[in-house]
Order: sequence, then C-alpha cells, then structure tokens
Amino acid sequence: MISLGVMIFFVLLGLYVPIALIGCSFVGVWAIKGSPVLAAKLLAMSANDTIASYFFGVVPLFVLMGFVVSQSGMGRDAFDVANQAFRRLRGGLGVGTVGANAIFAAITGVSIASAAVFTKIAVPQMIRHGYAPRFAVGVVAGSSVLGMLIPPSLLLILYGILTEQSIGDLFIAGIGPGILLAVFFGAVIIAMATFFPGFVGQPDDALEEGLTSRQMLEKGLPIVLLILLVLGGIYAGFFTPVEAGAMGAIGAFALALIKRRLSLRDTWTVLVDTGLVTASICFLIVAAQMYSRMLAFSGLPAGFGQLITTAELGFWALIGIYVLVVIAFGMILDSSSIMLILVPLMLPVITAMNIDLVWFGIVTVLAVEIGLLTPPFGISVYVIKATLDDKSITLGDIFIGAAPFALMMLLVLILVIVFPFIATGLLPGVH
Repeated sequence: MISLGVMIFFVLLGLYVPIALIGCSFVGVWAIKGSPVLAAKLLAMSANDTIASYFFGVVPLFVLMGFVVSQSGMGRDAFDVANQAFRRLRGGLGVGTVGANAIFAAITGVSIASAAVFTKIAVPQMIRHGYAPRFAVGVVAGSSVLGMLIPPSLLLILYGILTEQSIGDLFIAGIGPGILLAVFFGAVIIAMATFFPGFVGQPDDALEEGLTSRQMLEKGLPIVLLILLVLGGIYAGFFTPVEAGAMGAIGAFALALIKRRLSLRDTWTVLVDTGLVTASICFLIVAAQMYSRMLAFSGLPAGFGQLITTAELGFWALIGIYVLVVIAFGMILDSSSIMLILVPLMLPVITAMNIDLVWFGIVTVLAVEIGLLTPPFGISVYVIKATLDDKSITLGDIFIGAAPFALMMLLVLILVIVFPFIATGLLPGVH
C-alpha cells in the first residue's frame, strides 16, 4: 500500500508513469522478498516476457498504419466525404466532423492523432462558416476520443495485453459502442444547433460547395477498402489482429504511393514517429508487467477481493465505484496510466465474480475516455490547444465546448453497463 501511495505521489509530481511504476514495483518486491537480486530478475523477466510475446507485434503495426494514413492526408479525405454526406443537416459541418473522426478512428486507433489532424482541418473550416470557436473546438475534442473505442484502438490493444484477452474480440466489441457514441454525438450537435443556436453560432453550411460523385469515390473508396481489409479480415477470420495490422500497414503504404502523397521525407517521419510511439508503449507494458507481479507477490489484489466479498458489494455497486474511480483518475492522469494502475488491481476481483472481461474492457475504455475531456488534465484538450494557431481560444473554452460530448459519453457508458449486448452482441457465442 505504501508502494502504491508513493507511486501515485510521484506521478502527480510529474514523474513519467512507467518510471514510477517500475521504481516502486522494484522497491516493493525488494521489501516483500528481502532480495534486490530477485527484484532485478523479476524486472528482467517482465521485460523479456512482454517484448518476446507474438501478440505485442500488433502495437508497432497498427501504429505504423495510423501514421501512414495521417501523413498521407486521408484525414482530410475523410473530412471532405463526411462533410458532403451531412451537409444538408442543421449543424452539418459539425456532424461531418464527427463522421470524419469515426472514419479516421477506424484506420488509426489513436485519439491524439485525430485531435491534432482535425484541429488543423475542421476547426478553421467551421469557424469560417460561422460556427462559434468554442463549439468548433468542442466538436473536435469530443469526437477525437472515438479513436480510443472504434477498432483498431491502441487502448483496447493495451487492455488485451494486460488481461490476456483476445484483441480481435475486443475490437469487435468496440464496434457497437463506438457507432452508438458517434450517433449520439451527431444527435447532440443537431439538437444544439436547433435549440441552442447561441452556443453553436450562425453556420452557413449550405454555402459550402459540394463534391462531385467522382470526387466522393476518389476520396472515399481508398478509406473504405482499408477499413474492409483490416476489420473485415479480422471479423471474417482471415487474419489474426497481428496479421491484420501488417496487412493494414501494407495497404496504407500502397494507397499512399498510388495517390503520390508519401515522399521519402514523409516516409522517414512516419518510421521515426512509429519507433518513438512503439518504444513508449513498450516501456509502459514492461512497467505494467512488473507492477502486476509486485501486486501478486504482495497479496493485495486477493486481499482487496476478500474485502469486497466481506463487504458484500454487489455487481452494480462494484461497477459503479470502479467507474467513478476511473473517471476521477481521468482528471489527473492520462488514459494508459489509468489502465496500468487500476486494471491489474481489479482483474482478480472481476475474474472471481465471473464478469466478462471483454465487456469490462469496453466499460473501462469508455470511462477512461470521459477523463480525456475533463479538467484539469484532459489530454485531448491540451493536444487541441497546442495544435491551434489561435490564442483567442483558451483551454477553458475547449473544456466548455467538450462538456456536452463528455455527458453523451457518460450516457453511452451507462447504456453499455445496463445493456451489455451493445458491446458483446457481435461476438460469436456470447449472448
């Protein structure tokens, strides 16, 4: 318990989370077993077992695919296609931004990438067409978190590695809640444009020049083909998630070369960025493994489970408390840190109660996503602020603009908890 407390204290001071996890776990094992040599061997085993795993290959492959897609301008193509599809709706450019984010999420899986790309693409367009700046940045902040839920999602990959669950099953389980969340986002934009025009601004979407059918096909077809290749391949059983990541990366490179949008300089940037992100995720997972083993040695998860059993907390009370804790953590920590700290602690308890771990993963990711939009530490909000070239839009404006979307996410989270089939309905053999 002291080790956990010290770890959280250092994280709040700003120490990089994996370093805090590894350091406190190392000292924790040393204190429990009385041997620094054993602690060092355990750290070595944690690193080796994690990186040697075949399933870890899914991380660099999907990251590579996401960066190729982002660098080759498919984000703008997705925005143009979605904007054309929803341009006749009230608040159509906002709905189009949500649609574009949903499409982009299905080929990248990184919400921070979505936030950065659409801050550059969508925010200037929306402001130019009469939308209030606060609303424009709120739409991008809210819809960017779809990247964490709609497969392929790096957060679902991380959860799958932590809990040893099928990443393919997690991807399929994320489809229903992801689409539902996108629909709710679109509905709230239309409702706000209708009933709260002062918040939305005075949009003139109708003046936007439309795309021809040929332009729609040229921009939309490559994206559809890539989504079908990756998600269709997993769902139909043609590929494992690792193979789907490889095929997706090859497909993204091929499309970028056909469109002549990837220079040698761009390729180098993609490869370096992929290496940096993969290394940081790799470090996170090694730290999580060390932390999990320290927890197992300490007996804390078992004691925690016994405490819950003694307290006679039912399913609803346990899930309710867990969700509140995750959302509270989201106000001070980033998404992967929350999962690294809480999931290994809760795993024995959830397993003992025979709760579906795939469904629990979707609930966890949804709760974590809400934290991405809540002050004081909403990572998506900070990414948008850093990407914006407009000093008149403050962090407070972005948080206020994102608030309706955080509420919609809370509503979808409640629906997934009450009606689990939203997440598990597509899984074979699960009812």
